[in-house]
Amino acid sequence: MTLGDLGDVAGLIAAIAFVLLVGFLAVPLWKLGKLLDEARLSVRDVTEHSVPILDEAASTVASANTQLVKVDTITTSAASVSENVSALTGLYAATLGKPLVKVAAFSYGVRQAFGQAKGRSGRHTEPDASGAEA
Repeated sequence: MTLGDLGDVAGLIAAIAFVLLVGFLAVPLWKLGKLLDEARLSVRDVTEHSVPILDEAASTVASANTQLVKVDTITTSAASVSENVSALTGLYAATLGKPLVKVAAFSYGVRQAFGQAKGRSGRHTEPDASGAEA
């Protein structure tokens, strides 16, 4: 063999090694390409499914806001009714409360007076526990 033939063999071995290296690196790149395709499809599916969910959530929030406006109206009305009842209670207490207290005090005084008068007029001479008369 001559030196030229030996160089050709070395070149052929280097070319085969390079082809094997390219083949060895091509397999992971091909798998990576398939993985990226699957990821793209997954992102598309997520996007297609999330858009209706977001639309539904937006309509739910809008409906909830409408209901909150109604609840706000109801609570405002309830507060107004509460204020009116409080004012009416104050008016009732001022109008009827003082006269009723006076009538109750007067009736109590009358009962006390009749009770004392009855006690004085109906007093008996009964012996108490010590044997002395009252």
